Amino acid sequence: MRQKKFVILGEEIHPGKEVDLNLDVAMLHTRTPIQVPVIVRRAKLEGPTVLLMAGLHGDEINGVEIVRKLIQDKMHIPDTGTIICLPVFNIFGFLNMKRELPDGRDLNRSFPGTKTGSLASQFAYHFMKEIAPHVDYIIDFHTGAAQRSNYPQIRCVLSDEESFTLAKIFNPPFILNSSYISKTVREAVRARGKRMLLFEGGKANSMDKLVIEEGISGVKRILNHLGVKKIKLDHTNERSPIVLSESKWMRSPNSGMFQVERKNGTYVKRGEQIAMITDPFGKYERKIRASMSGYIICVNESPVVYKGDAIIHIGKEMPGI
Repeated sequence: MRQKKFVILGEEIHPGKEVDLNLDVAMLHTRTPIQVPVIVRRAKLEGPTVLLMAGLHGDEINGVEIVRKLIQDKMHIPDTGTIICLPVFNIFGFLNMKRELPDGRDLNRSFPGTKTGSLASQFAYHFMKEIAPHVDYIIDFHTGAAQRSNYPQIRCVLSDEESFTLAKIFNPPFILNSSYISKTVREAVRARGKRMLLFEGGKANSMDKLVIEEGISGVKRILNHLGVKKIKLDHTNERSPIVLSESKWMRSPNSGMFQVERKNGTYVKRGEQIAMITDPFGKYERKIRASMSGYIICVNESPVVYKGDAIIHIGKEMPGI
């Protein structure tokens, strides 16, 4: 079946064509254009459109590397349908190695955006106007903020049957039930009938080999399942993801030097010692015990924390899955 007319960012993409476009939103103070590369590859045959998006937060590098490697390995060239790659959405934040845009706003709390609002709002607006209408499925790559390192996981609403099915096909170590958050891209595209998987893995301004490998493998499974890309999958050591119905952050009871004693991704029992907080002078020592039984899905890797800081994220396994 031949594909229908496909126009994105003002340019028609003909069947079988490869086009590199730019999303123009703003300039530097020097009037130097800052362009967001949008890489479009369209097959000759009709099929779904998949968007692979990273760098929504400028300091979340793992996702950028996942999309880069997929492009390098030609995984972005579809057999049917269209694959769009947006390797670095928040190009301003990426250049500055910061989470936010120069206006200090979180792009992922600015959707669906407005044409004349803040810089973040305008970025969101142009994405929703120029790119989102053309896609059917989105995989959005994120990391933990600051020193908080997420174990590889997909976040979705488990009651959304199609999203949950896709999450299981992605096959990450963990699938976490995660409600929609107001003004996020996930909530904005859901309102327009799109399906999005949110992949979390690693921490900001860092590249983690395990996280990158998990992200690449998951994308290949999704593309193969949708029929967009025929890929020979490696089923060696195949596993089933652990489904988490809820999660809870543990917070530091005091300020001090912080040491985690259990590895990220492991199961802990309620009351089990999992970390320690001390002072620099050998006079204070506080054992941190798990507040609930479950899997550690994120740890704060900062060696020094303040009272109230999020230190360990524990997910509770859903029974009967």
